[in-house]
Amino acid sequence: MPPQTRAWQRLLIKGGKVVNDDLSVVADVYVEDGVVQQVGPGLNPEPSTGLVVLDASNKLVIPGGIDTHTHMEFPFMGSRSKDDFYTGTKAAIAGGTTMIIDFAIPQKGCSLTEAFDTWKSWADPKVCCDYSLHVAVTWWSKKGAKKMLAMGITGPEGHELCRPEEVEAEATQRAITIANAVNCPLYVVHVMSKSSAKVISNARREGKVVYGEPIAASLGTDGTNYWNKDWAHAAAYVMGPPLRPDPSTPGFLMNLLANGDLSVTGTDNCTFDTCQKALGKDDFTKIPNGVNGVEDRMSVIWEKGVHSGKMDENRFVAVTSTNAAKIFNLYPKKGRIAVGSDADIVIWDPKATRTISAKTHHQANNFNIFEGMVCHGVPVVTVSRGKVVYEGGVFNVTAGEGKYVSRPPFPPYVYKRVRQREQVCQPVPVKRAPYTGTVSGTPVTQK
Repeated sequence: MPPQTRAWQRLLIKGGKVVNDDLSVVADVYVEDGVVQQVGPGLNPEPSTGLVVLDASNKLVIPGGIDTHTHMEFPFMGSRSKDDFYTGTKAAIAGGTTMIIDFAIPQKGCSLTEAFDTWKSWADPKVCCDYSLHVAVTWWSKKGAKKMLAMGITGPEGHELCRPEEVEAEATQRAITIANAVNCPLYVVHVMSKSSAKVISNARREGKVVYGEPIAASLGTDGTNYWNKDWAHAAAYVMGPPLRPDPSTPGFLMNLLANGDLSVTGTDNCTFDTCQKALGKDDFTKIPNGVNGVEDRMSVIWEKGVHSGKMDENRFVAVTSTNAAKIFNLYPKKGRIAVGSDADIVIWDPKATRTISAKTHHQANNFNIFEGMVCHGVPVVTVSRGKVVYEGGVFNVTAGEGKYVSRPPFPPYVYKRVRQREQVCQPVPVKRAPYTGTVSGTPVTQK
């Protein structure tokens, strides 16, 4: 199915509070040709056929969310994740996310460019919002897992036990050390534990250029679920790295996200249903790894971060959108509401509530790891590139309307810090007086 041509709309969003990462101001927003044209009080564009007016009174007008970490229609462990690029991006839109960055994972023997082309061919005909791609280089050993099975541990708890928190922290420290040695910025995905978060926090306070990405799951739930007596419930939470059983971990990670030690949020959205998870009924190593979150991320972070009082609305915009746009060189086209920015906009009602449930979500899965969570903060309108794609629970989307967004290398936000470190860490030559002495009885002078 070829990508569809987007029908442009002229939009006027009136009466809301425009929230960027650095400033909140009551203002109207005028959109034309998919781009923000004006931001200011009392805007009154010439009325004409096709002007859509959206009332944002008593609501926030925020940049659309950017999910930095998804796995749509991902082939994994003999199965394929339930959310494809259509259902996944449609669910994202319902949750206030207007761009995803998916992972292209090469099979053994497949080149990086081949993997990129494959994922792009899957996405282009289906995406309902903009997307980009990471390309991964991965390999891991199965020796820890064999030890657990030999001990008779076959349930989902074995998944966490053979991937201990100390190993996650050590791997994070090793990556930071290597990156720092060659003065290379580092982005750490999927921060799941206090230990790895502390490593990142300490490195940043030492001036190292490293960014940490906790995900909705690590901020909204914990690994105690692996010991649930209901096997299906426990298996639903299996992901790698795993959730940690310390119930204080989500709050700890949210604190670091609020104070700037952690930078952005993704989801690792990689959904497998109960039947797919049951492939590992008698052997946890065969449970497909992955959880939901692409639809839930924004509300979970608002609930656990803003509603709880840990962060303000501006920091919320930073960690759900702006910082990702800056780190991945999408800013200010993405991650900001300003003249010239893409009209990826969400009208957010901070007073509304919703209860997360598999019965009502749009993710293509039969369970939800946040089942029953009451979230204050709900997206009521989602605008993607100037088109209202979701309003009041109703979709207006077409498969293929989203666009692939290329990301030039060397984002200024990141490499400005790298250059600063180069200047600070430049070795200073030491001037010494000439050496005069003898070598094997022969007088010498060394300048």
